[in-house]
Amino acid sequence: QVKLVESGGGSTQVGGSLRLSCIGSGYVYNKYCLGWFRQAPGKEREGVAFIDSDGETTYADSVKGRFTVSKDDVNNLYLQMTSLKTEDTAMYICAADPRLWAGCPPPGNRYTYWGSGTQVTVSS
Repeated sequence: QVKLVESGGGSTQVGGSLRLSCIGSGYVYNKYCLGWFRQAPGKEREGVAFIDSDGETTYADSVKGRFTVSKDDVNNLYLQMTSLKTEDTAMYICAADPRLWAGCPPPGNRYTYWGSGTQVTVSS
């Protein structure tokens, strides 16, 4: 059973930085499509940053140039967030999917495995 555990969230002020981690366990395959999502109260979950098995990255327009997604050799996932804005406040959730043939990110962002999230709060 794959388990994803996020950490690194917290409170910071506008312009601050945070680094999120997503540590996975129970992986069966060597390669996964990985992604970060966020959900603010009253809003739909949105994709933030994605990284495929070859290390190719994709970002939401709202975070381009400020966030950097990366992974390590055992599919742990990271998100370096800089120049944070109040609108970045949300629960940040990581996801993993082994079905590389389906595309990365998978259609409809239907990842197989999800973490429970880590809260990021940015205040002015």
